[in-house]
Amino acid sequence: MCGFDDQAKMGDSLNTQKSIAQQYNHYAGECSTKARRNKLMDILNEEHEMQFEVFTAMQKRGWYNPQQAETKKQQQACKEYTQMEKQL
Repeated sequence: MCGFDDQAKMGDSLNTQKSIAQQYNHYAGECSTKARRNKLMDILNEEHEMQFEVFTAMQKRGWYNPQQAETKKQQQACKEYTQMEKQL
């Protein structure tokens, strides 16, 4: 037995859910029919719900507390996005 504690197991679960969601997102963009895309989007939504449940459980236990970005970084990201949007 490898001896992972609950925090490590939940962290692994969260990372796994993130990876799965990335894969479904990729494949949904590659679908050749709307029906297939819709099915993958349904599954993707389910994966996001599971990811959020794990995230919330970890956050309640104090095991996962993402830091809010500094105001300056938020403003810079908004500025860059706005510039990219204008180029489209």
